Amino acid sequence: MTDTIPDIDRLLAPFHQFGVNLGLSRIQTLLTALGSPHLSVPIIHVAGTNGKGSVCAYLSTILTAAGYKVGRYTSPHLVDWNERICIDNEPISTESAVTVLDRVIAAIDPTTPTPTQFEIVTAAMWLYFAQSQVDIAVIEVGLGGRLDATNVCDCPLATVIVSIDIEHWQQLGDTIAKIAGEKAGILKANCPAIIGTLPPDAIEVVAERIAALNCPATWVKPAQKIPKPRSTPETLLSSDPLPWVESGGIEYPLALLGEMQLTNSAIAIDTIQTLRQAGWKISDEAIVTGMANTQWRGRIQWTTWHVGSSGAFAPAIASAVRNRQLLIDGAHNPAAAIALRQYIDTLHTPIGWVMGMLSTKSHLEIFQALLRPGDRLYLVPVPDHSSADPAELADLARSGCSGLDSIDIYTDLTAGLTAAMAIDTHQPVLCGSLYLLGYFLKLRQ
Repeated sequence: MTDTIPDIDRLLAPFHQFGVNLGLSRIQTLLTALGSPHLSVPIIHVAGTNGKGSVCAYLSTILTAAGYKVGRYTSPHLVDWNERICIDNEPISTESAVTVLDRVIAAIDPTTPTPTQFEIVTAAMWLYFAQSQVDIAVIEVGLGGRLDATNVCDCPLATVIVSIDIEHWQQLGDTIAKIAGEKAGILKANCPAIIGTLPPDAIEVVAERIAALNCPATWVKPAQKIPKPRSTPETLLSSDPLPWVESGGIEYPLALLGEMQLTNSAIAIDTIQTLRQAGWKISDEAIVTGMANTQWRGRIQWTTWHVGSSGAFAPAIASAVRNRQLLIDGAHNPAAAIALRQYIDTLHTPIGWVMGMLSTKSHLEIFQALLRPGDRLYLVPVPDHSSADPAELADLARSGCSGLDSIDIYTDLTAGLTAAMAIDTHQPVLCGSLYLLGYFLKLRQ
């Protein structure tokens, strides 16, 4: 697959110049030219600042376990474009991706405004899911909601708003209320709405929109932790180490880490209950199996970093570092950073933070959410993106976060990671950007 990935890049490269340009007219024109494939795909539409990827992963895995053919569309990808478009959790093949992209690009009317790169990929997703005759598709909003290219279906099976916080304020507005208005733009008249835990200003905006559209609404409460049941379905091993929780009368294991998954998983359960009420056949066993098998890379994920024996470190140090456990997470906005810190606090150890961030992010707020006295900070650039300057981040950390053991700057991720992994008194954590995590995962291939 990796050898032919440049074929996808080659097709999409000419559209990169159009950047982020919210609006529905271009995608609607393009989909009409393609025969309106989106109208034949039943969907669950998922928006939110954080957690929407996890919710999409839960939903697609549960529905697959229930025997349905399930499309899933998420963004951004970590390693390959193929990750964005999946059926039954399997990424689209490069051959199929190139075929649908060729057809989408051929359908562009040169006399109309050119679609953005995200709109091209989104149109390809609709076409692929329609051609594949999926039973249902779980669609993640790219940015915002109201004017996002995914927001073209008038009657989704369910609309989900996972969370709302300040992010992408340049496009969505500089207050919680303004951002809530954009995300509430996915709600549709008389269509069920499942709403996660929101700030008061967001609740007011979303509730008003729900009332205006007469949406049957479910305001989700976090799942509650419970002892592991004495007997579990045959699909799970009796030695299954996963923690168990309960939501809406359903008991299930949690495969994803972090306190936020109490809410994210409960959102998925309430969405599944909404489908059940509409006649979809989804057993409790399918829910348990789906929850146990859910995977979502790059979100509070334990992995390893295989350091070679060559380089600046002595072989004995490199040998000790090799295969050491590494925690990775996006933590690319303040709310996500707070969620990561909640999990970190359960480890009861000082942290060696390997971090890179985009220039557009809230750097000081992220630092203040994550860093604690005694921690070490290893700053690196985010390759191939608009990276914040590590030297400027170092100055910010020095002035805004007191008591750090050290702040060091590295020209590349490998050097920063190797240095962090060599200090056995501090647990290494890589975070700050999903693009940085994607680069890390590419290095591991």
